Amino acid sequence: MSDNENTNDVAATAPATPELTIQDLGNIRSIIDVAAQRGAFRAAEMGAIGATFNKLNDFLNAVAPPQENENTAAPAA
Repeated sequence: MSDNENTNDVAATAPATPELTIQDLGNIRSIIDVAAQRGAFRAAEMGAIGATFNKLNDFLNAVAPPQENENTAAPAA
């Protein structure tokens, strides 16, 4: 067997590298928000959840600032 065939066999059997995208993190932020609104967390848990949500929100705003909604933009003169 050649080295090239060996390399292809290893690449074919190697597990895919897990990844998270900015969109995934945005979805997680939304899930936390909805769960909190629906009362899914106990009061004692809210401090840690809120701190994590704020940290995630700050990160997302730093790497991908929220886009302005066309409806909230100032009207043209």
